[in-house]
Formats: sequence, C-alpha cells, structure tokens
Amino acid sequence: MTRPGLLLTCLLLTLPAGAQTIEIPVGDQGDQALSLPARGESQHAVLERFGLPDEEHPAVGKPPISRWDYREFSVYFESGRVIDSVRHHQPRAPRE
Repeated sequence: MTRPGLLLTCLLLTLPAGAQTIEIPVGDQGDQALSLPARGESQHAVLERFGLPDEEHPAVGKPPISRWDYREFSVYFESGRVIDSVRHHQPRAPRE
C-alpha cells in the first residue's frame, strides 16, 4: 500500500461511523380525514372544490409537471390533470 493510501485508510478508520434515522409514522403525515384531489381530476375541478391555491409553481420538465400548494397539501398536474396529491407533514409535540 502506498504511503498516501495508508494515511487515508488510517484517517477513515478514526472517523465516527454513525447516522441518525428520523422516521415519520404515516399517521403523523397530515390530517387523514382530509379529502385530497383524485388522480385524473382536472385543474378546473380542483379549483371548484378547493379554491385558489396558496402558491402555483410553473410547469417544468418533459412532460411538463406543475404544482399547486394548499395549506395542508400539494397537488401535482400533468397536462391539466392531477397525477398525485400529497399531504404536508403536520409537526406535533414530541411523545414522551
């Protein structure tokens, strides 16, 4: 083994090898009773049902995908149709 290789190996062996894993249970990922837009719904139907979004993100990529952010969820569109709806994480007080 070369001298730089040996030095690098010694340095790597002295570094702490640890990481913290954070898990968010599915039940803590927003209000489960909240009805989300369904796949295939039109943007017009989402507007009628939920009103104007808090923020609209322009379409990017190919095919173009856009996103509307509401207070408790986000909706992803392709060609004016819902492809997915995602609840926002709602932080709660830590359990003891």
